[in-house]
Amino acid sequence: MSASVDSTRFVLIETSHPGNVGAAARAMKVMGFAELVLVRPRFADVLCQEETVAMASGAADILARARIVDTVAEALDGVTFACATAMTPRDFGPPTREPRGLFAELAQQQQHKIGLLFGSERYGMSNEDVYRCHAVLSIPTHPDYGSLNLAQAVQLLAYDLRQALGGYLVAPRTPDPQLADAQAVQGLLTHLQQALEGIGYLDPAAPKKLMPRLNQLFNRAQLTAEEVHIWRGIARAMLAKQQAGKG
Repeated sequence: MSASVDSTRFVLIETSHPGNVGAAARAMKVMGFAELVLVRPRFADVLCQEETVAMASGAADILARARIVDTVAEALDGVTFACATAMTPRDFGPPTREPRGLFAELAQQQQHKIGLLFGSERYGMSNEDVYRCHAVLSIPTHPDYGSLNLAQAVQLLAYDLRQALGGYLVAPRTPDPQLADAQAVQGLLTHLQQALEGIGYLDPAAPKKLMPRLNQLFNRAQLTAEEVHIWRGIARAMLAKQQAGKG
């Protein structure tokens, strides 16, 4: 199984609501998957309905390539590992697995064409369709309320599978700016003290604790070298204004 967009097929069985089809397409696209197959959807024109397109929100290309088929067997053509999604446990059938663990195993094998099957919003997947699959995926949810919207389930599984395939690189973080050292902060304080005395804000005969408090303020702020330059520019402007006034 490669990390390409064609490594996985998402199969929606007898989907009732057009909005869910569009939202599922969007969920697939943001995780880099593109192959969508619908089995006997409620509306034959679901792929072009206004609500579907609106909920796809930029994933119209997924809808344009999507296929509609009559049977689950057709939908699974070419799939080598099929995963059912079913809330209700079966006494008989494929083993129930937690998605992340199973996807990690499949990613290591690098050989399968995966099919993720999602049942109808009204009644889920039939036993017959579940029995066709190699595993049943159980999304860990709150024990008192485990009902997920169809598109939400698609998004969660698409995310887990993409992570198993290596995920997407997060944009490189902007390097932290260079922090000003103690000498630079002290130089700023000296410069600022001159400026504050020059405008009459600070009385050099009774400075009280203004400068130590400013020192603590700047230490808490962890000024960068650039910020020190800005503050010293302010101090220079204050002194220049004072000199211009004397002239």
